[in-house]
Amino acid sequence: MPDLLLELYCEEIPARMQEKAAHDLRSLFTNAIVDGGLTYEAATPYWTPRRLTLDIRGISKRSADIVDERKGPRVDAPEKAIAGFLRAAGLADVSEAEVETDPKKGDFYVAKINKPGRDAEAIIADVIPPLVNNFPWPKSMRWGEASKNAGSLKWVRPLQSILCSFGSENDEFKTIDFEISGIKSGNLTYGHRFHSSEPIKVKQFDDYVAALEKTKVVLDAQRRQDIILSDAKNLAFAQGLELVEDKALLKEVANLCEWPVALIGTYNESFLELPDAVIQLTIKVNQKCFVLKDQATSKLTNKFLLVAAIEASDGGSEIIKGNQKVVNARLSDAQFFWHSDLDLIQSNDGFNAWVNKLNNVTFHAKLGSQGERINRIKTMAAKLAPAINADLKSVERACHIAKADLSSAMVYEFPELQGFMGRIYAQKADEPADIAEAVGAHYRPQGPSDDVPNENTSIAVALADKLDLLTQFWAIDEKPTGSKDPFALRRATLGVIRIILENKLSLSLSDYAVDQDLLGFFHERLKGYLKDQGLRHDLIDAVISSDSDDIYDINLKLEALNNLISSDDGVNLLAGFKRANNILNAEAKKGATLDTPINESAFNADEEKALFASLNTVKQKVDSALAQDDFKQAVMALAGLRAPIDAFFVNIL
Repeated sequence: MPDLLLELYCEEIPARMQEKAAHDLRSLFTNAIVDGGLTYEAATPYWTPRRLTLDIRGISKRSADIVDERKGPRVDAPEKAIAGFLRAAGLADVSEAEVETDPKKGDFYVAKINKPGRDAEAIIADVIPPLVNNFPWPKSMRWGEASKNAGSLKWVRPLQSILCSFGSENDEFKTIDFEISGIKSGNLTYGHRFHSSEPIKVKQFDDYVAALEKTKVVLDAQRRQDIILSDAKNLAFAQGLELVEDKALLKEVANLCEWPVALIGTYNESFLELPDAVIQLTIKVNQKCFVLKDQATSKLTNKFLLVAAIEASDGGSEIIKGNQKVVNARLSDAQFFWHSDLDLIQSNDGFNAWVNKLNNVTFHAKLGSQGERINRIKTMAAKLAPAINADLKSVERACHIAKADLSSAMVYEFPELQGFMGRIYAQKADEPADIAEAVGAHYRPQGPSDDVPNENTSIAVALADKLDLLTQFWAIDEKPTGSKDPFALRRATLGVIRIILENKLSLSLSDYAVDQDLLGFFHERLKGYLKDQGLRHDLIDAVISSDSDDIYDINLKLEALNNLISSDDGVNLLAGFKRANNILNAEAKKGATLDTPINESAFNADEEKALFASLNTVKQKVDSALAQDDFKQAVMALAGLRAPIDAFFVNIL
């Protein structure tokens, strides 16, 4: 079966939009051809700063012939009803319809309309223009003379050419012809804009990839990442340096170039007085560059790694100079912010000036200022402190200064450093170690790979921060909807769950303003988290009821239940329970009363007596274990019922 190569070539596509656009193109195109009656074996998207590409393998050559059957009115229906049916079915006369008989409804007309299949080329030519014209870019533009006309093509950047080649090794490859806003499809593409000037004629995907490589274009984004990482490590190693890896930056840089070239630049050594994270973030945000460490000491050096998009004739010296100039300027700004913040912190005002400023900073229109939020967090943390065995004075002080760095010059310039700078500034102000740690840790965890706070003061402040966020937004009915979660409430919920579980904290969430609706949201996130840990959904559902508000308690029950059903005793106990439950349900349907007292004198068989004695013994053990929240001991006691239940069912009819 034939393959399709589709390329949409344009000016620079923003790095953040490329991957999603390529996957959107794949889903929109494949859905459209399937709706048109075609099938395909595989569809792979590719992207660079200047092109979106689809490699579609194994497309059917033609859609199938279809017989569309439409049921009409009875043969003795009024003429108007029959005439309406004929018009809707596209029949010229009633003689073109067939008559079928229904035993209940009698004879009625049926229109059987033959719809012949269509060639794949015709279907593809029909689906691409509307797909391109209505492509879901977050932002788009019009350009050129056509932009004066209403309804002209809007695209993320000016679309310049369309390659659309269709065929197979056994058949001739040919261009599928169509036109979009004056741009005709063809079999031409273009290489690197600085290393290649002539159009390239291609047939199929393999030729296309090879031709691009010759003109210094690496089509596969993952391969560009691999090239950057390998070249960067090798270049750094040759100079006694080590690359500080950054996956997000690597991905972004790979989407900024079609032919990556690694180079090393230098900045003023005096900037090494700045905290490492400040240097790394400044260079990353402003110049999309990586920082480098010394191999021997693992300390940051005054060198950075940049990725150029061309092979410069001068070996990249001018590119390096340009980047060095910008990096030095930005680090100079950061150094100024650093010293300004330190001067204020080490003055008599300390954190007070920053904290006071937060009274004039709006957190949310309905929830007041950041200063008011700090007071709420302080109140929440004071309630949490005894349950976590945290020192109340330390917790209150940590809450008081936790958000202070939001007023600092450094965090104003780099919001990503909030918390991190707060910890450093607290240390510089000689705050106790646990308070400084709590200031830095109270935002955590910020993602699934981020560690949770594990010191008591930090735990109290982090939980208070997240619980305040959740309860307040629930109070004003601003909850996550679908994919929208502007205040990261899902992340906050998962953060509370992880902090509680990983620190083995027994807390009743309802004691901290968590209402029933918010508790249900916690349950949803907890179920997802536990499933990700590999636990069975039926066990999770078994231990979570609508009023379960102690997350650690839920987890203990789940562990105990999971251990029970994973054992031979548990499997047999469960089988015995199901058998007994089925019998009781059947008797209940017959009207039997199942809650009458048990009459021991009615027992005849030893197995009956043994089971009843075992039940009484196990009940005492279970009650005792549950009173101490020892769920493992409780289920172990239940497992002891296996033998007497088995004996009862085997020997008693």
